[in-house]
Amino acid sequence: MSDHRVIVTGGGGFLGSAVVRALASMGGPLAGCETFAVRSREYDLTDRLATRRLYAEAFGGKPATLVIHCAGAVGGIQANKDQPGRFFFENAAMAMNLIEEFRLAKLPERGAAFVHVGSMTSYPADAPIPFREQDLWRGYPDAASAPYAVAKLAGWQMLDAYHRQYGVRGGCVIPVNLYGPGDNIADVRNAHVCGTLIKRFVDAQRSGTPEVVNWGDGSPTREFLYVDDAAAGILKASERALLGSGEPVPINLGSGEEISIRDLSALIARLAGYAGRVAWDTTKPGGQPRRCLDTTRARELLGWSAQTPLEVGLRRTIEWYRGVS
Repeated sequence: MSDHRVIVTGGGGFLGSAVVRALASMGGPLAGCETFAVRSREYDLTDRLATRRLYAEAFGGKPATLVIHCAGAVGGIQANKDQPGRFFFENAAMAMNLIEEFRLAKLPERGAAFVHVGSMTSYPADAPIPFREQDLWRGYPDAASAPYAVAKLAGWQMLDAYHRQYGVRGGCVIPVNLYGPGDNIADVRNAHVCGTLIKRFVDAQRSGTPEVVNWGDGSPTREFLYVDDAAAGILKASERALLGSGEPVPINLGSGEEISIRDLSALIARLAGYAGRVAWDTTKPGGQPRRCLDTTRARELLGWSAQTPLEVGLRRTIEWYRGVS
């Protein structure tokens, strides 16, 4: 099976590049595979013809055996509020184009698989904690990120429908908040939570800034997953899609560690060596009160669990950011 050819959308991005690295180093069924990392400057996946061209040109025209869809239009709370239309369209269009052109390229008949990376924001705003996959359709997502969340959920629904009608072998993973080296920390409007806090505290420590101001009151809790652990989970789901039933059941990927934003802030400040004051701007939104995942299905179906403790991952990420900034 070393002749697998794997397309990774968003292959130059934070998560996609981690998946590409994992493919290059892992053993098992995907060992020795060829990888094609898709970048938006070369293929606009919101465009149907560009997506068709991708399938025709990747690997010199040889058919892909696996597509891992990591690409997405993403952002923080403010970006979701400012650009709900763009976030809905781009995420929905990419999934629709990739899955439909996957079918039209007759890849299902060759036994190829398609793995969709969803979002924890797709869970209903009032879903029981911890979030379980069977509750995805229980209600409407949190309003702050609903357009993005619904678009990501629609991608999984389309993949499931194509599995039932066209025999598409699929997988769907739902990771929690990601962090780690390579995060787009410099983009303060679109960075992940951990990345945003790391930038604030490292920059403040360097400059001697006496106070750092965070949004909200710090009470909401979140769960965080080191990006390399997420990549390993995605590849486990890919193996299952290729070798198992091919039914794209959603599978949560989480760390099992829940922490309040206030405690996370204090931890990052300590690791960054920041000794100034931390203030909270309660006029700004803080998001849902709690978000964490039940990862029972990942353990049972994939044999996967997170390996990187939060403090260890944060230290690595802070060291990386200091080296590139």
